[in-house]
Amino acid sequence: MEKLLNIPDVTVEKTEINETGDVIITVRSTCEGTCCDRCGAEINKPYGHGREVMLRHLSVFGRKTYIRISPPRYQCACCEGSPVTTQKASWYEQRSPHTGEYEKYILLQTVNSTTEDVSVRENLGYEAVTGIISRRIAAEAKWDEIKRIDIIGTDEISLRKGHKDFVTIVTSLTQGDILILAVPGDRKKETVRKFLKTIPKRLRKTVRGVCSDMYEDFINAAKEVFGKRMRIIADRFHVAKLYRKDFDGLRKKEMRRLKKELSEEEYGKLKGAMRALRKKKEKLSDEEKEVLKRLFGYSPDLKLAYDFCRELTDIFEEDISKSEAKRKIRIWKIQVGVSGLNCFDNFLKTLKKRHNEIINYFTDRQTGGFAEGLNNKIKVIKRRCYGITNIENLFRRIFLDLRGYSLFAS
Repeated sequence: MEKLLNIPDVTVEKTEINETGDVIITVRSTCEGTCCDRCGAEINKPYGHGREVMLRHLSVFGRKTYIRISPPRYQCACCEGSPVTTQKASWYEQRSPHTGEYEKYILLQTVNSTTEDVSVRENLGYEAVTGIISRRIAAEAKWDEIKRIDIIGTDEISLRKGHKDFVTIVTSLTQGDILILAVPGDRKKETVRKFLKTIPKRLRKTVRGVCSDMYEDFINAAKEVFGKRMRIIADRFHVAKLYRKDFDGLRKKEMRRLKKELSEEEYGKLKGAMRALRKKKEKLSDEEKEVLKRLFGYSPDLKLAYDFCRELTDIFEEDISKSEAKRKIRIWKIQVGVSGLNCFDNFLKTLKKRHNEIINYFTDRQTGGFAEGLNNKIKVIKRRCYGITNIENLFRRIFLDLRGYSLFAS
């Protein structure tokens, strides 16, 4: 029976079912002695038992189950006044109304779920569930449990939709394993720098690169902490977002022009153009190819810009060296300049300013996709949990969704 309960150092004395149908299992500690609360010495002189406690445990046959125990007490002969200490067991925490096994089970249930759902399923108070999460999951990274950090990723997310209450999400990628490191209070350089400085020196030495969007405060904070030699990598997906945004500006401009110049019937034949322009060329249907052919016939500039977008995307998808990428991007810039197009002016300014960070991607083709993917996961967490505005709770929920199964699944 003791093995089934998975509770060490106890023996079962009695099992009963109370009037509400709950299973009550009375156990007795088989350990002798404890450590004095005052001096820390081992003490073995019995002094009765402490007050009886009832602890929620894993359900048995669908019934709520409780462990009942009166922990033994011991008296210290070394301390003045012979104080008494109640024995502390390894399988539950004092002042907790649950066993450790039950709390691990609750944490596992919260992975990819909501606190409210777990509360209802387990017939456990909402505050009890949040208490377990707060008690068992730290609100910050435990550096002593982290052996190395290969790549640090920084991204941002708004706590509330439509508000500008941005916070920074700092993550790490080590041998394919993603770990949440911190949720600093905002995205200011000083806030991010202050956190990065808390990373122990032994771990800072293991960092091979910092992957980020091109937000200046993130980049400058990383340079100040890790030094100018640290490889700062502009996430290629953020880079693509910039030049595609410029292209989309031209698309909107041309579509407005064509709507004025074309008949309603002819303009109607361009329906679906936006979707087709955003798809990969090899995934276009015959109908979409025809729409693009018609559109480009009306707008040669849009065709030229479209080809430039595709060409730059192809460069980032090629398995080429950093020097070769630098050469190809330089040629691309020259060709855009010669073409007379000005739709990419904003991107070209960014490319000039963040050239090194953008080119660094080609060193080992490291992207911030892991950070961006986590960003999307956080959005799901926020929707699922009806919005989380407390950054400590946000950290805990991200940690649970990333590591919960590996830590608490038996």
